[in-house]
Amino acid sequence: MKWLKVTVHTPLEGVEAVADIFHETGAGGVVIEDPAFTLSCADRTHPEEWGIPPEAMGTGMPRVIGYLPVTDGLDRRLDAVKTSLACLNLSPAPEIDTETVSEADWAGAWRAYYKPVRAGRHLVVKPSWEDYLPGAGDLVIEMDPGMAFGSGTHATTSLCLRLLEKYVRPGQAVYDVGTGSGILAVAAAKLGADRVTAIDLDPVACRVAAENVRKNVASGKIQVVQGNLLDIAEESAGLVVANIIADVIIDLAPDAAGILVSGGIFIASGIIGRRSGEVRSAMEASGLTVVERLEDGQWVAFAAEKTNTRVPEEPNRS
Repeated sequence: MKWLKVTVHTPLEGVEAVADIFHETGAGGVVIEDPAFTLSCADRTHPEEWGIPPEAMGTGMPRVIGYLPVTDGLDRRLDAVKTSLACLNLSPAPEIDTETVSEADWAGAWRAYYKPVRAGRHLVVKPSWEDYLPGAGDLVIEMDPGMAFGSGTHATTSLCLRLLEKYVRPGQAVYDVGTGSGILAVAAAKLGADRVTAIDLDPVACRVAAENVRKNVASGKIQVVQGNLLDIAEESAGLVVANIIADVIIDLAPDAAGILVSGGIFIASGIIGRRSGEVRSAMEASGLTVVERLEDGQWVAFAAEKTNTRVPEEPNRS
């Protein structure tokens, strides 16, 4: 199958809005690339091994990439993207590049940039084709993100992994909402969660996540389900994690609070700093208390606890 790869170069404050535009126009996948974060990872490890092209060295401008299926409706979808982008009034204005790619090209293009990455004290994310000698206490996640978001290198994912390492408890039930590659679900299982439900609306993401679960020998703990947010959730959970965008997290907060047990934790990432106040307010309005905030550049992640709410007793009228 052929896809039109549409790359939008946008200021950081436009990342969420551009991603929303792609979702609304029926993109088969959306990828957020933050060159500044990629370069910082390379600098901290082995920059000569990352194979970063020279053109990436000259810009810190984030890129939002959407993949539109090459079908009869392609021109209409592309026009809709351009019209919506023009309405954002960003400065500088977003720039668009397009390229037709095959599904195989899409699935393999990122491999040159993907190297083992440590996230937190114990979690290490490595691609299946790379060698890595684990140290004492390392929990190694083998990841092949393919066409799904989530390789562990982006700030939003690494923030989630750090919070999961702190808040996952042995025996917990966990929901990973918008699982993408399944990286957070696998991390939760390796950290001791007993039952993990990995949910994504995108069938491609579900297929990739299921394969990554198999590679990590975690099929006994993780169920990958196609669905919308927590609509399919049936049992209560000790932890819900979502690495999405601010608008979706705001909508998700009441459902997350509803499914968490008392003292359960909602971990949310993918939040641009300027939207963090809105997300925090939505969490608090849903009965969640923010217990930790992490930042990496302009990205923010929260861990919020479901607090007990005491129902006032009826007054004694005797």
